[in-house]
Amino acid sequence: MKKVGIVRCQQTEDMCAGSNCFKTARESMGAFQEMESVEVMGFVSCGGCPGKRAVSRAKQMVERGVEVIVLASCISKGTPIGFPCPFVEEMRDAVKRKIGETIQVLNYSH
Repeated sequence: MKKVGIVRCQQTEDMCAGSNCFKTARESMGAFQEMESVEVMGFVSCGGCPGKRAVSRAKQMVERGVEVIVLASCISKGTPIGFPCPFVEEMRDAVKRKIGETIQVLNYSH
């Protein structure tokens, strides 16, 4: 079982409960399709633009046992608001630098 932590866009919190992220994780679909089973250990926001809090929040999840960090589709694809995060690449790179190369970072959830 893979332990994952999901980072979502703070701007989508009012219109998205995260149900598609949880469903795709539970059913091993989307970004989770290569994993037999998934346990979502954390579900946090990026902290708002420009997403700087995603770094410390990802690190905290890893310290608590998360093996995979997922930048939710609201960040990379802009769902449901139709506007991808303009800071997604910088956010992803900063998270990778902070948590190291042994932890996988996925660029979308569904």
